[in-house]
Amino acid sequence: MSELLCIGVSHKTAPVEVRERLALSEGRAAEFLRDLRGGTEIYEAVGISTCNRMELYLVVGDPVEAESAALTMLAAQSGIRPTELAPAIFTHRNCDAARHLYRVAAGLDSMIVGEAEVQGQVKRAYDGALAADTTGPLTNRMFRAALATGKRVRSETAIGTGALSLPAVAVALARELLGELTDREVVILGTGETSELTARALADSGVRTVFAANRRRGRALSLAERFGGETVSFDELPRELRRADIVVAATASPHLLLEAEEIAAVMRARAGRSLLMIDLAVPRDIDAACASLDGVRLYDIDHLEGVIDRNRSVRRAEARGAEGIVEEEIQHFAVWLGSLEVLPTLAALRERGRVIAEQVVAENAGKWQSASERDLERVDTLARAVVSRLLHEPTLRMKELRGDRVHARMQLVRELFGLDTPDEGGAAPSRDDVAEVRELGQRRRHPGA
Repeated sequence: MSELLCIGVSHKTAPVEVRERLALSEGRAAEFLRDLRGGTEIYEAVGISTCNRMELYLVVGDPVEAESAALTMLAAQSGIRPTELAPAIFTHRNCDAARHLYRVAAGLDSMIVGEAEVQGQVKRAYDGALAADTTGPLTNRMFRAALATGKRVRSETAIGTGALSLPAVAVALARELLGELTDREVVILGTGETSELTARALADSGVRTVFAANRRRGRALSLAERFGGETVSFDELPRELRRADIVVAATASPHLLLEAEEIAAVMRARAGRSLLMIDLAVPRDIDAACASLDGVRLYDIDHLEGVIDRNRSVRRAEARGAEGIVEEEIQHFAVWLGSLEVLPTLAALRERGRVIAEQVVAENAGKWQSASERDLERVDTLARAVVSRLLHEPTLRMKELRGDRVHARMQLVRELFGLDTPDEGGAAPSRDDVAEVRELGQRRRHPGA
């Protein structure tokens, strides 16, 4: 039977040094998910890769084997040995996996509780998996429900009211360190969503903003027009860095864009003026070694946690209401997931009982030579009645099961009755087993046939 499995790392379990090596770029994600789905016992796969997390949501046959395969693939693509990666990995199964995704989509598992950006990130991850054809019935249902839950949390609570985005936190940090930002020069590396949010957070600060873009010059021009800035190419970047007060890096580059040697040359030309560098990218854009250079203050995404902590208490009351909505929605998913498990398990259990009854009757056929055909039919009826009576109460109880533990309980029933695995008497009955038993019964009733 299939199970849901979530495996990944987040800002709660791994530092940025690990997260950036596990990050899946847009182009790599589709290939990685297809490779995963082609692996052992993995039928559906969706991956979420952001600055705060890299998580895989899988539908699997054997969760232990699938987890091992996924961990091996993650280790291989990140260049981290599985034994080193394992302590940072978390896993959730079935409704716990769904609950985690719901909380992510609602902004409850974010570094900044209630952030709005994560809803779009979850949707883009799901859309990417749809385009790669790696989703299926379980992941489709779970992701659509998670996105709906995120929208409900934001419409029914004030968790997102005044919520800070990471770029806004970066700007708050700049104000804390530099004071008034009027007439400061800010260089923003990148033209994506994070760069736009940074520019928006700076819009009323009176700064001079310069957007540095390597490929998307049109997008850079659009941002500059909207926020009153300028654009430069990466070739012109050293000149702008010599003039800048603040650098905010937020590209999707898989490689470092600003290395220590380059920044050392910039600092020599600045005549002792300090430079604040804030790296919001994962993988990072700025060489960590820049922090050791005289005059450079470098902060990456993990360093922003202190600023975030000071704002976290404001949303605690709203977060409690949001958690209630998540639990309410997860119960709906649990009922749906449980319905997928109960009926097939009931059918398999009754079939198991019927086949065993027929086997026992057939095995003892030679002991009843003097029995009439009507007597033999009564024996058959009696055997079936015993099975039906024995399974009546369990059937009623199983149909009444609710909540997020249905899957685990159904799995226990299947294990206890050997519905999926071989037992002491051999494999669970197949269609061929059933046909053979019926043939034995026919021979017993009609020896000359």
